[in-house]
Amino acid sequence: MEIIQKYFEDLSPKQIQQFQQLDNLYREWNAKINVISRKDIDNLYTNHILHALSIAKVIRFKKGTKILDLGTGGGFPGIPLAIFFPHTEFYLVDSIAKKIKVVNAVAEALGLDNVRAEQKRAEKVKEKFDFVTVRAVARLESLMIWTKGLIHQDDKNDLTNGILALKGDFPQLKEEIASVRQRKQITKYALSDLFEEEFFETKCLLHIPC
Repeated sequence: MEIIQKYFEDLSPKQIQQFQQLDNLYREWNAKINVISRKDIDNLYTNHILHALSIAKVIRFKKGTKILDLGTGGGFPGIPLAIFFPHTEFYLVDSIAKKIKVVNAVAEALGLDNVRAEQKRAEKVKEKFDFVTVRAVARLESLMIWTKGLIHQDDKNDLTNGILALKGDFPQLKEEIASVRQRKQITKYALSDLFEEEFFETKCLLHIPC
């Protein structure tokens, strides 16, 4: 928990409590349903929670913003972001039912009334959102296809509506970026500029306006 407060000093007592609860919640659920690598559970706060919150270093969502967290897995980046942005609406979807079971249980235990979670594929989502968040779900070309028609055209935040993708900053990422139409508009944020931990040396956040 200390690492979260190291980079985010303005958390409310309720948010601190909710972030503290995540350790026990994910350990308990991970023992039943493997949503986080068992060898990685001890790195929950750095590799998963802080990683998710890198989005909050780049944009502070305004009240009423709607976020689709696509391929949420065990709830990342959606659950940490929902704690951080209590006045933002989050819709977490994943095609695997047991992962959504964990997400719903965690959200309920934390009292997150700004979270909905469903087992659903991207092509079955019919609503529109301000942003789509993803973490290492697929190549950018696939993300562009899956999210077509899901993003509002009217911007209310400081960043243009679009996709916020947490990716590994490896050589093949250049090829991925070059393969999409919006490549000239894509902004890449190196997470090593935001956090000093070694984990973030090969991580980045892409903003892809839509």
